[in-house]
Amino acid sequence: MERDASCHCGKLILRCRGEPAKVSLCHCMDCQRRTGSLFSVAAFFPRSDVALVAGAAECFRRPSASGFDVAFHFCPTCGSSLWWEPDRLPHLVGVAAGAFADPGFPMPEQAVWCDDRHPWLELPAAIAAHARNPAQTALSE
Repeated sequence: MERDASCHCGKLILRCRGEPAKVSLCHCMDCQRRTGSLFSVAAFFPRSDVALVAGAAECFRRPSASGFDVAFHFCPTCGSSLWWEPDRLPHLVGVAAGAFADPGFPMPEQAVWCDDRHPWLELPAAIAAHARNPAQTALSE
């Protein structure tokens, strides 16, 4: 399976092969500021399964709440943040789940940085909640 994720104006397109290694919802304050929403949802794919097929991205690198830097790649025309490369998970690329524009996209399996979650926002019971980042596992190492 191949899925294309694109920015708002459609000039920047990322192609992802296969199923995501994980889908994660993040409540950290940095993700809230970046998205302008209460959380972000990322589909993490193995680096080898992700390719830029159209456009050229700009990059913004910053420290994250986990203590590791993250490089965010965004469209220079519309400003959409399309994918990111977390130093904490160097073998994975995070892609904005909403950029796939697919209501059938898999639901997040986990929520991280729930300590920063807005208290009135309720999550489905099927999503594992972590106060911060979960412990490293074979998938996340």
